[in-house]
Amino acid sequence: MDHLIDHYIESLLPRRSELFRQMEKFAEKEHVPIMEQTAIEVMLQFLRIQNPAKILEVGTAIGYSALRMADALPEAEIVTIEKDPARAEQARNYIEAAGKVDRITILEGDALELGERVTELGPYDAIFIDAAKGQYMKFFNMYSPLLRERGCIYSDNVLFRGYVAEEEVNQRRFRSLARKMKEFNRFLMGHDGYITTIIPVGDGLAVSKKR
Repeated sequence: MDHLIDHYIESLLPRRSELFRQMEKFAEKEHVPIMEQTAIEVMLQFLRIQNPAKILEVGTAIGYSALRMADALPEAEIVTIEKDPARAEQARNYIEAAGKVDRITILEGDALELGERVTELGPYDAIFIDAAKGQYMKFFNMYSPLLRERGCIYSDNVLFRGYVAEEEVNQRRFRSLARKMKEFNRFLMGHDGYITTIIPVGDGLAVSKKR
């Protein structure tokens, strides 16, 4: 039933630009992780309501979500971090093709080592975490102090393929990441400084509103 509903909702979504469709095809072919369509549409709607002037994204990949945010929020500036040089270069090419170079700044390197540069470009009204799953809590703790009052932090993949709901994860290679994501979810829900809700769209989207 959930699968049918997902397909139904996706069938109602507005047709995306040719560039976005090209990026989606590339991501599928090259196995590049980008947000699922139902999840990104939910996040974009939250962002439209919030209307942030500046967004920090942890995890650029090929620049898909950064460009979707820039498209949905024509006035917003986006700072995005990518560790993989090849992915960063692909993102630059797509951002240039979209004509968004003046609004999207790519920082190349490990997000846990770029605090000073990210701070210089802040503060931020919204933060989007979509990078190494085992480091989510570190990303949150490192960059949440840069969030303005009434800001929001969006975290993708928090349901981690449903493994977070399993008492014992049978697939050994996912066991450690599932445990870390469970810890992160408990951390978010119990955080005194944020009110968090987890939305079961895509692979799970957590929305944390600063108190």
